[in-house]
Amino acid sequence: MQKIRENGALIATIVSGVLILLGWQLDGKISGVSSAIIFITAFIIGGFDQAKSGIKDTLKTHKLNVELLMVLAATGASIIGYWFEGAILIFIFSLSGSLETYTTNKSRREITKLMALKPETAFLQGEKGELTEVSVSDLRIGDLILVRPGESVPIDGQIKNGITTINEATINGESMPKEKKQGEDVFGGTVNLTGAITASVSKKEEDTVFSQIIRMVQEAENKPSETAAFIERFEDKYVKAVLILVAIMLFLPHFALGWTWMETFYRAMVLLTVASPCALVASVTPATLAAISNGARHGILFKGGIHLEHLKAVHAVAFDKTGTLTKGTPAVTDFILPDEKEAEDIQNVVYTLEKNSTHPLAKAISDALDLRSATYLPELVTEDVPGFGVQTNYNGHVFKVGKPDFIGAENTTSFQDEYAEDLAKEGKTIVYVSKDDRVVALLGLIDLEREEARTTISALQSSGLKTIMVTGDNEATALAIGEKIGIDYVIAGCLPENKVAVMEDLNTVYGSVCMVGDGINDAPALAHATVGVAMGEGTDIAMEAADIVLMKNDLEKLAYARKLSVRLSRVVKQNIVFSIAVICCLVLLNVFQTINLPFGVIGHEGSTILVILNGLRLLIPNRKWMKQGQSRSNKKTRKPQIYAIKEVL
Repeated sequence: MQKIRENGALIATIVSGVLILLGWQLDGKISGVSSAIIFITAFIIGGFDQAKSGIKDTLKTHKLNVELLMVLAATGASIIGYWFEGAILIFIFSLSGSLETYTTNKSRREITKLMALKPETAFLQGEKGELTEVSVSDLRIGDLILVRPGESVPIDGQIKNGITTINEATINGESMPKEKKQGEDVFGGTVNLTGAITASVSKKEEDTVFSQIIRMVQEAENKPSETAAFIERFEDKYVKAVLILVAIMLFLPHFALGWTWMETFYRAMVLLTVASPCALVASVTPATLAAISNGARHGILFKGGIHLEHLKAVHAVAFDKTGTLTKGTPAVTDFILPDEKEAEDIQNVVYTLEKNSTHPLAKAISDALDLRSATYLPELVTEDVPGFGVQTNYNGHVFKVGKPDFIGAENTTSFQDEYAEDLAKEGKTIVYVSKDDRVVALLGLIDLEREEARTTISALQSSGLKTIMVTGDNEATALAIGEKIGIDYVIAGCLPENKVAVMEDLNTVYGSVCMVGDGINDAPALAHATVGVAMGEGTDIAMEAADIVLMKNDLEKLAYARKLSVRLSRVVKQNIVFSIAVICCLVLLNVFQTINLPFGVIGHEGSTILVILNGLRLLIPNRKWMKQGQSRSNKKTRKPQIYAIKEVL
């Protein structure tokens, strides 16, 4: 039944077309009254929805619209005996409306699929392990729920017990399942594949990532582009102008040019038909909805056509560094040991100390040494010195891991001089290891750039955009990352509260700027940018403040979104120019009496169908761009410049 309701307009169009074909075949074989009845039935079936919509909109907004023009034109044609032409007019107009409805439904299909996957119930686990099936809306933060293999995760939570594999395609678009264990987050709407897990509810139903996605897609449909909004405002004035011209056409040619009343009325009806702005009205919205749908399929959520339109107009893109251009977590890139004889002992001691430490860098170091098959020494007693590092006694020696002034790095060694300066120039955080106040090892850590960052920067630069990194990190680290990914400018040492000032200055310099970020501190800057783009795995506040969300956390999709915006602009311009040209041409032909009503109907309504079909091309992925994007990663990097914004630095 739902499908029938959704396709009701198309079914009515098909029935109307069949009746018109029947009336045309029987014309001359049956009485004129019978033929007229067939065409009138085609009128009512094909034009009912359009007429109803036009009248309701006029009563609601007190503005005239194109639907009313079409009904008047078809009625006028019938009055002077052109039943077939009037019916054809209604049929083609109904067909173009059906195509527009199809485009809208195509855009909404992504959210329909999501809604079908949204769980309604969950198994609440009691204190004694008893299970109660409850509505997801009744769950509270902290409740324990059981999710068995094959079931959808009902709500966002954190695993308390169990190990499993989760299919998160509904959230991030990735087809490869992820292994999840205790302490890791799970998201509502994803599918538990292998093991039973117990999870603690971390968000209310309306605040889950899944609900946010649905809400953003719904909001996108209610925010038209500026071009669409302008045409909508223009429609009322245009329709009034057409009606005035038709009124003049009903009388002036008869008295001024000597036309018969029949010819005058006929030409007025042709004018009413060909001057209607159907194609112009359909130039923008179907194309915009098709582009939004295309983006949704590729993990790009636009919160409205206006943001998709604005993306083409930006001249520069500013990126937050941590979590956006980089992975957001430090990794060990260098572990330098001058004495191979001591290497095993040093490695095992450092591994044990970091395994026992709560320092933010400790996990990265222990994970790296774990890959080197380091051995944990349970007999070691770890002493944590907050703000400096950790130390222990092992085999009669004092080992320290931490800052230079803590481990005695003032006792300079040639080994330290040789490597520490190079690591610092590369923007890496240096962790020193000492044995009895003698530096015996150095570890270099850095937040590694995302693999796709370099390709994204190159693609944006190829489109003529300037790229800028905005970070609170020191200049050396920022420049090191910037050089690897080939970014144009770096703004280093920028405190969170200064990011809005940075955006204001960049907007002054470039006119319109896109900002990409993922953290809470990025939210104000995202809101002040011409277009704000949030990473899908970032904070909820950043996603709320942004205009576009990259759900797959894939930076390359930003370049794809920009290309989609450019394609949309090109298609809309093509549609507008084509529709205006057709209207002008048909009006002139009618004035010189060289076009009849059937050809006027075909020319006008045919142009409407063509602009809608042209807009539907945006549903097709840009394969050519994707291939070009993959090849860009081979380009040489460039050294970035420090961007001099004195008020900020």
